[in-house]
Amino acid sequence: MKRLWTPAWILRHVALVVLVTGFLALGWWQISRAASGNTLSWAYAVEWPIFAGFVVFVWWREVRHALRGTRAVPPSAAAPGGPAPADTTAGPTTPAVRRPVRVARVPAAPVDGADDADLAAYNRYLHWLNANPGARPGDYPG
Repeated sequence: MKRLWTPAWILRHVALVVLVTGFLALGWWQISRAASGNTLSWAYAVEWPIFAGFVVFVWWREVRHALRGTRAVPPSAAAPGGPAPADTTAGPTTPAVRRPVRVARVPAAPVDGADDADLAAYNRYLHWLNANPGARPGDYPG
């Protein structure tokens, strides 16, 4: 819990209290305006407490993230050729976010030979369009 009492976290806690109090006060102000006949204020009276709830939600997620901390990388996962950490029991720390897996894609082979002639003709047409940027598709000589 000491992690949540650093100067940066104290500033976040104060910002939470100030923002939630201000948003709820603005919501109450809009309710008083709506009660006096301003119908548009009813929408704002609902909107300000939603903003306050969003601030609490973001603060809660940040607290959970800070308390979860970082996980240690096993020494076998260290970059090859890189410097080895001095203490192999602790190792370097990285966030708990994983990188996406890259999968090699193999192009599919054509099913029959008839598609190859059509594909070659279409590729010639695209090559001609690329070589003649001002031309219209109807100007294609082939």
